[in-house]
Amino acid sequence: MNALRIAAFSHNNRGGNPAGVVVCSEMPTEKEMLETAKQIGYSETAFLKRENDGWRIRYFAPEMEIPFCGHATIASGAALGERFGEGTYRLHINQGEISVEVSRSKNGATIATLQSPETWSEAAPQEYVSLILGEFNLSAHDLDANYPVRFAFAGAKHLIFILKDRKKLSDMSYNFERLRALMQKEGLVTINMLWQESNELFHSRNPFPPGGVYEDPATGAAAAALAGYLRDINWQGEKNFDILQGEDMGCPSRLSVQYTMNKGEGVKVSGETRHIAETNT
Repeated sequence: MNALRIAAFSHNNRGGNPAGVVVCSEMPTEKEMLETAKQIGYSETAFLKRENDGWRIRYFAPEMEIPFCGHATIASGAALGERFGEGTYRLHINQGEISVEVSRSKNGATIATLQSPETWSEAAPQEYVSLILGEFNLSAHDLDANYPVRFAFAGAKHLIFILKDRKKLSDMSYNFERLRALMQKEGLVTINMLWQESNELFHSRNPFPPGGVYEDPATGAAAAALAGYLRDINWQGEKNFDILQGEDMGCPSRLSVQYTMNKGEGVKVSGETRHIAETNT
């Protein structure tokens, strides 16, 4: 299969989260898609096939299928836009429909904006939160008291907690297998660890052991889930904000988020893209 390699949410034409994009005439089998995702080696690879008035899309990490992936959607939008032109593309995911809008910036970069699935959030059990924090050598004292720890969903389920110290975010480390087992118990895709710099800017790190990846440098689904979470707790910050991710990995990424106060409504997440290479797998 011919696979494009595109970094989504790049920042100043650097960094971003690499995704594989395979545009198919017929959707491969699950076994073939999983094997291709393993060969490409990125956190996710998207597979697309034209379907009626849109595109069927599926997302595979090296070790599992993912119900929704933000950065692979952004990369897919870039691939479709370059092949078929600027505009909005309807994408049929495993459970529902989303869209991705593609345009060009003044400097010629491809920009894609996804509209996420509907969002929800709920309180995470304290015992479970304590176990998760312990895996990062953190405690409740390290958390920003203004932000309750919650599960949040925008096509995939995440755990969100916000730290009061930027250095604690920089120092993130954990045992891969232990954390993966804990996350699988709750069906989590990533853990979204954040530090708030201002009402317009967050810094984030996203461990992703269920997918076989230590850390994601940019996570669009988690960004959308964060916006839904902030809406649910009646956050008084800006409804348009940015997330800087991947900084501590040496892979800087910027995600721009926009949401309304309509409870449960999908969230817009935008970012620039850049090509890495093209390969045959």
